[in-house]
Amino acid sequence: MELEGRGAGGVAGGPAAGPGRSPGESALLDGWLQRGVGRGAGGGEAGACRPPVRQDPDSGPDYEALPAGATVTTYMVAGAVAGILEHCVMYPIDCVKTRMQSLQPDPAARYRNVLEALWRIIRTEGLWRPMRGLNVTATGAGPAHALYFACYEKLKKTLSDVIHPGGNSHIANGAAGCVATLLHDAAMNPAEVVKQRMQMYNSPYHRVTDCVRAVWQNEGAGAFYRSYTTQLTMNVPFQAIHFMTYEFLQEHFNPQRRYNPSSHVLSGACAGAVAAAATTPLDVCKTLLNTQESLALNSNITGHITGMASAFRTVYQVGGVTAYFRGVQARVIYQIPSTAIAWSVYEFFKYLITKRQEEWRAGK
Repeated sequence: MELEGRGAGGVAGGPAAGPGRSPGESALLDGWLQRGVGRGAGGGEAGACRPPVRQDPDSGPDYEALPAGATVTTYMVAGAVAGILEHCVMYPIDCVKTRMQSLQPDPAARYRNVLEALWRIIRTEGLWRPMRGLNVTATGAGPAHALYFACYEKLKKTLSDVIHPGGNSHIANGAAGCVATLLHDAAMNPAEVVKQRMQMYNSPYHRVTDCVRAVWQNEGAGAFYRSYTTQLTMNVPFQAIHFMTYEFLQEHFNPQRRYNPSSHVLSGACAGAVAAAATTPLDVCKTLLNTQESLALNSNITGHITGMASAFRTVYQVGGVTAYFRGVQARVIYQIPSTAIAWSVYEFFKYLITKRQEEWRAGK
């Protein structure tokens, strides 16, 4: 891995301070060269020591080459910002996806495509209707994504060192994504329940507190985790496919693992699209468990849909095989920019925070 110096036209060379380089930057470079720190292809923390290689003076800063790597706090802050921005920007499309996954929608809520649905919702229900429930989603997305990215980064490094020392293991990437999903969904599932009930057509809830109170009083605390096992059944394969595809594409588009916004956007978008299309049937079942759609409940003997098997059975009874792919267009359209935003924002903040930490350490 190549090391890079920074300065007014300076080149990463020997330990001595060169023209255009401040004493602080020279001290930082000295420390890097003495430790010979590099990063493995897997994008983890500090890897095996390697001799420094002279850099092209025009090349930009490389956060992957920073000696101490990113800290857990860095992963959590970058992940929280990425998660909140991802959900806020894409929330109107998420509202459309929820409605299009309805098994027996009201005639006024039957849409041909995503744009037509969004236009009709705004025209008939008001400009801000597609944003209802955004506040609870943003509140849940911060801690959920902080845990998600921190767990993924640390576990990916640990497993890669065991499976493929010094390199990138797709098995490690997939396994780390699966474990990270357990923490993410545990934090996010209650927010998902409230959000999707507020997104449904003719939802009786206008405020988050009204929805939370009604669910708690009428269905109990367990209702907030009724879809948790289905959420995991959907998200574990989703995240395994997502992370493995992302890391695979990074190997091709960004083999040196520098901070490269275009590669992060492209890899994230492709990874999200593939994973979203493959797991749509599970997402339909999750939506049914979260919303307990009243018309679908009429075909259910128990009165409540309480598990994945029951949800699968109900979806088939109401709409047949094609019902498992309701909203697939909206889901893929949502996921492409969603994962592109998440990865690009996450990688940017990880780079920025780590860079500032190293500059601060060098100045002490």
